Amino acid sequence: MKKKTLGLLMAAAMTAGMLSGCQGAQKAPAGAQETTAAETEKTTTGEAASAKEVSSSQEAAPAAEPVTLNVAYMPNYGSLWAIENAIAQGYLEKEGITVNLTEFQDGPTIIAAMESGSIDIGYIGQGAHKLAINGQATIFALSHISNGDALIGGPGIASIKDLAGKKVAYSSGSSSEDILVNSLASADMTMKDIEAVDMDASAIVTAMLSGGVDACATWSPNSLKILEEMPQATKLTDNMTFSDKTVSLASWIAMPKYASENRDVLVRFTRALFKAMDYAATEHQEETAELVAKQVAQDKATVYEQRGDAQWLTGKEVSAGAADGKVEGYYELQKKNFIDAGAVEGDPAVSDYVLLDVMVEAGNY
Repeated sequence: MKKKTLGLLMAAAMTAGMLSGCQGAQKAPAGAQETTAAETEKTTTGEAASAKEVSSSQEAAPAAEPVTLNVAYMPNYGSLWAIENAIAQGYLEKEGITVNLTEFQDGPTIIAAMESGSIDIGYIGQGAHKLAINGQATIFALSHISNGDALIGGPGIASIKDLAGKKVAYSSGSSSEDILVNSLASADMTMKDIEAVDMDASAIVTAMLSGGVDACATWSPNSLKILEEMPQATKLTDNMTFSDKTVSLASWIAMPKYASENRDVLVRFTRALFKAMDYAATEHQEETAELVAKQVAQDKATVYEQRGDAQWLTGKEVSAGAADGKVEGYYELQKKNFIDAGAVEGDPAVSDYVLLDVMVEAGNY
C-alpha cells in the first residue's frame, strides 16, 4: 500500500513538472515581450528616417557653383535700386554670387568696358539699347520703365522752338541724345537747327549751371540738380512726354558670347534681381535710397528724390510679361522708334538680342 501511494505521488509530481515546463515554453516573460516591441519600433522608425533622408538627398538641388561677377552701374537710384537690395537682402549670396561693383557714367562706356573683358554684366539706360539692337550686347533682364531723362532750357528758353540756333549739351549714344532728338522732332526740328555740344555726362551739369550752354539733355540725378540749383530753368520734356509713341527702358546686359556660355549664371543673377525688385518696387524705397546713397557717396535726401524717375516693376511682373509677350512688346516699340530715327541697322527680331526665356525662368521662385 505504501509503495502504491508513493508511486502515485511521484507520478503526480512528474506530471506537474511537465505541465509547468510546457507553460514556460508557450509564454515568454513580460519583459522579453516589451524589449522585442521596442526594438521593432526602433528598427521601423530608423528605416523610415533613413528612407526619408535618402529621398531628401535625391530631391535637394546641388549647390550652385560660386561665382564672382564684375558688374557695371551708373551713379543713380535707377541703376542701383535692384542690385543694392539683391546684395543687402542676401538674394545674390543665396545664388552663390559675389559682385564687384564698378561705376561708369553712361551705357556706351559700359559696353566698351564689357568688350574689353573687364566687366561681365552691366546696366544700361534707353540710349545704349541701340547698341544691343545692333548686336553689340545681349539683354537678359528688364529693370524698369524710365522717366529719368529730361530736356532742360536755361534762362530765356521756354519752349523747344526757342532752342533754334542755341547751344544744347548732350551725350551722344545715350538716352540724353534720344530725348533731345525726340523733343526736336516733336517741334519739326532736327539737330541741324541747334548748336549741339557733345560732352561727357558728368560735365553737362557744370556747363549748364555756369552758362556755358543754353540748354541740355540729361538724366537723373543731373536733371534734378540743375532744376534745383537753377530756378530760371524750365523742363521742356521728359520721357513721359512721348509715352504715347515710345517707351524708355532700362536693362541688364552681357556680351553675346558671355550670355551664350553662362546662361545659368544669368538666370541666377536675374532671380536675385527679381526678388530685390519685388522687395523695393512699392515699399522700402527710403531704405533703398540709403543703400544707394552710400554706394554713390551722395546724401540720402538727394537720392530719395530720384524714386520718381521710373515705373518700378516687380520681378514677378517682368517675368510674367516676358511669358505673355508684354515685355517683348516694349522692346519691339523701342526698336521701331530707333529704326524710325535711323539709329539702328536692320530690323532684327527682339528674340535675337533679348533673352526673354531667362526672365521667364528666373521668375520661378
